Amino acid sequence: MPVPIPRQRVIPAVENGHDGGAAPRTDRPTGSPTDTTRDTAPRGTTGPQTEPATTTEQTTTDVTGAPRTPGGPDGTDRTGATSGPAAPTAAEAAEALARIAAGSAAHPGSGPASTALTLLVIEDDPAGPLNIPSLLDSAELTVRVRTARNLTEAERLLTDDVHCILLDLALPAPGPRPAEAEDGTEDELAVLRHVLRLAPRHAVLALTGAENSARGPEAVRVGAQDFLYRDELDGRLLSRAVRYAVERKRADHAQRQLTESRLRAQENARLERGLLPTPLLEGAPLRFAARYRPGRSRALLGGDFYDTVRTADGTVHAMIGDVCGHGPDEAALGVELRIAWRALTFAGLCGDQLLSTLQKVLENERSDDEIFATLCTVDISPDGRSAGLCLAGHPSPLIARQGHLAELLPYDDNGPALGLLPQARWPRRQVELGRSWSLMLYTDGLIEGRIGAGNQRLGQDGMVSLVRGLLGQGLRGDALLEAAMTEVRALNGGELTDDVAVLLLDRMVPTTR
Repeated sequence: MPVPIPRQRVIPAVENGHDGGAAPRTDRPTGSPTDTTRDTAPRGTTGPQTEPATTTEQTTTDVTGAPRTPGGPDGTDRTGATSGPAAPTAAEAAEALARIAAGSAAHPGSGPASTALTLLVIEDDPAGPLNIPSLLDSAELTVRVRTARNLTEAERLLTDDVHCILLDLALPAPGPRPAEAEDGTEDELAVLRHVLRLAPRHAVLALTGAENSARGPEAVRVGAQDFLYRDELDGRLLSRAVRYAVERKRADHAQRQLTESRLRAQENARLERGLLPTPLLEGAPLRFAARYRPGRSRALLGGDFYDTVRTADGTVHAMIGDVCGHGPDEAALGVELRIAWRALTFAGLCGDQLLSTLQKVLENERSDDEIFATLCTVDISPDGRSAGLCLAGHPSPLIARQGHLAELLPYDDNGPALGLLPQARWPRRQVELGRSWSLMLYTDGLIEGRIGAGNQRLGQDGMVSLVRGLLGQGLRGDALLEAAMTEVRALNGGELTDDVAVLLLDRMVPTTR
């Protein structure tokens, strides 16, 4: 397929949407609603031009300043003179297409795709003595210039490919009457404040007169990147100011993003401390280990939660749960349930009474009636040989007794998840643990990972086999959990998509001879 060749023409100084036979207006009153767009490149270069779609003919001005009217397809105007350069070569066409692609990729909040910049000039007299394109040409800076006589035109021309705005502070303030400051005086920077609200991601240069020397620094304080005096403006100064303003705006944007990231990390860390608590096991002859990994990309938190405490009578209570979903709301709800569980446990509740109260907490705190949570609670007797088990729609824990293969605790009396049935009940089952044992509580993210490239899941049976192999290698505690998490991710072929929480309690009693 042949490469389309863009039509080239002499770059105009000003484009006005007039009738074909009309001459360019030089006596335009201030504030005229006529749309004006100026695209300027340095001498010796050409660039893609966008012509207004609302006019079929338009009067432009060539580089000599003489008005001309585009003619027909023969390339001549109505006076018979040639109206543009010859047809471009293939190399020139390819270069023009590359500039089009580079210009469309530029964005005010990111690095430029090329050295070209787009400047939007907002002043009430673009045809006046301040000729921005000629100044930029003298500085040999590749800049596309657009001009707007008022804020209404500026809003229409303010697109994502604009890098910088040159604003004349002498423009009238928007609205029916000038804005006033707190002391009742007129706000001289009302137009600047309006532009900053209109273009929060664009660099802004304030243009003012030397007689108003205090207005420039005040404009920078309000939010402009720099200010220029109209009477002292030249091409070199404008070139430097435009580039400086663009780079400073990018630096400010990057600094703001960094600050927001730090604040977000601090908030997540505070929430994480509530989600991943320090176990209260002082005086208990048990070892504790835990691992937690959220399923969301770059997230610190998920909907899984756990806790372990020892009450005054010597009973060790452990809990692990999973709120359906993976967002920050689910993580916050998990924190609330964990804190409520700890408070109710210290108050002496356990089994069905505790879970019924937690369900009331969930029903009052959840954002949607369809949100539920699974839960597993274990209360280990002071002698460490038995425990009470309650399951609310949650996978059964794994136990590895000394001298026996690891297996799942009974789950026949599994009750429904919290939040599903208003009048549900959760029976407490008594289980024997033995003299020395390891008890592992986990969420379903650990067993729902895939095995290889197919659709087969690891499942509880696969997890039991995996843990048996690791125990056979002599791994215990933190080393066991770390190896289990690593192997599950390897079987899945990468990071798991669901949140994963694993809690391990060990009771190792030395064998007496």
